[in-house]
This record gives sequence, structure tokens and C-alpha cells, in this order.
Amino acid sequence: MEVSDGNDWQALAKRIQRLEDIEAIKRVKYKYFRCFDTANVAEIADVFTEDVVLTVVGGVYKFELSGRDNYLAMVRDGAHAEMVTQHNGHHPEIDLEDDRTARGLWYLSDYVQEFRRKQHIMGSAFYRDTYVKERDGKWRIQRSEFERVWEISETIVEMPNVTFSYLATHGHRLPPGDVAQFKRDD
Repeated sequence: MEVSDGNDWQALAKRIQRLEDIEAIKRVKYKYFRCFDTANVAEIADVFTEDVVLTVVGGVYKFELSGRDNYLAMVRDGAHAEMVTQHNGHHPEIDLEDDRTARGLWYLSDYVQEFRRKQHIMGSAFYRDTYVKERDGKWRIQRSEFERVWEISETIVEMPNVTFSYLATHGHRLPPGDVAQFKRDD
């Protein structure tokens, strides 16, 4: 049996820590998708740094916002009670830059039915994220850039037969306004 010195154990411990960090980063992004689709603003707050920046380049929209409070307002109003939504993140490519900073690339597939605006959007995009490990030991998203690969946006002509919607009972209720009125054949 070969005797190893302390450096081998230290190298192994560092490799294990890197794998644990990558797994923790994946869990942060998985939590982001879950909380966005369920409008869980309280829980999603924990995935962002205070100074988070989001840049979005979509097919029918483009914007940038700064700060966790602004991001949370976007989640609250962007996943509201008058819609159904599904966001799936795939194929993460996570690179640790050092012990406290990482970059990630995620492939997104999404499906949105926004009844208020009579809009159905589906497509794919790449998220390019920057993560930081904060003083409490948790990884959080500090910067997120979203750019479409493709998008299909169609007008909803007839209200689909939605038999259940979590957002309908748990999502934020937007103030009355130009709420889409659908003609249904019963």
C-alpha cells in the first residue's frame, strides 16, 4: 500500500469542494426556475445578491434591471395569476473562476400563456449567469443575461381549457386594466 502525503488529501478535498460548489450552483438555478413558475417571491429572493443585474433580449421584449427588489417585482408581476408558465433549464455548463466566483451557461426552454395580453410565447434561450459565494456560504446569482435562440409569439384567439393553474390561486393579482376578454363556446 502506497502512503500518500498531506498534499494528496488537500488536492482531493479541493476537488470535492469544487464539485459541491458546482452542485450548489445548479440547485440555485433550479430553485430560480421553480420559484419563478410558482411566483414564490419570498423564496426566490434568496437566490439573488442585493446588487443582481438582469439583462433580457427576447423576441418581443428587451430590458435590463438592477437590484434584488426590482428583480422580485418583475417576478411578482411577470408570473401573475392570469397566466400559465413553464421554464426548464437544461445542460448547465458551470465554471468556477475561484473559490467565490463562478460562471454558468444554461439552455432554457419556456412556454408561456399570458391571458391578460392574449399572448402565447414559446422558445429557447441561453442564460449566462455570474454567481458569487457570499459570506453566509451560499451561492447566489449576481448577474443573469438572457438571450433568445428562437421564439414564437402568437395571439391567443380563444381561451384554452385550463383545468388547473397554480398561478391562478397563488400568483399576484394585477390591478384591473386591459384584461383580455375571451369568447368561449360552452
